Amino acid sequence: MLLIAATVTTGLMAGLFAAFAYAVMPALRGADDKTFVDVMQRINVTILNGWFLSSFLGALALLALSALLAWRGAGRPALPWIICGLALYLVTLLITSAANVPLNDQLAAAGDPIGITDLATVRERFESAWVTWNIVRALANTAALGCLAWALIVQGRTAG
Repeated sequence: MLLIAATVTTGLMAGLFAAFAYAVMPALRGADDKTFVDVMQRINVTILNGWFLSSFLGALALLALSALLAWRGAGRPALPWIICGLALYLVTLLITSAANVPLNDQLAAAGDPIGITDLATVRERFESAWVTWNIVRALANTAALGCLAWALIVQGRTAG
């Protein structure tokens, strides 16, 4: 059950990052600078809620526990896939904390879009880098999900 929960939470995060990559950011690409900055600032505040944090941090805890239990029990054949999923999820966390969050913080520090004198520069310093790193973390997180899905298959084959 723990591996299923780890897979689901990892999948939720992969879906979130992918949705930004193929829907949210392309939609905002066509917005004017004020709208872009305002919406991204609002998203960056709103997303810090219990649902997001439960999945974002919960996936890490569930992955680590899944690896520990597989290492100590009958799930050993799935262990390499679980470890690979955990490693890829750690890459996602690293990208988020080293790239996306600092960019979010810079955008917040720019202040209220109404008072920003050069919105185009604020947007330019944020958008391209944030989009690029989001795509990288979406790919890493999706690969982690794939590893965990395969771990479930391997575990199912060895249990039956």
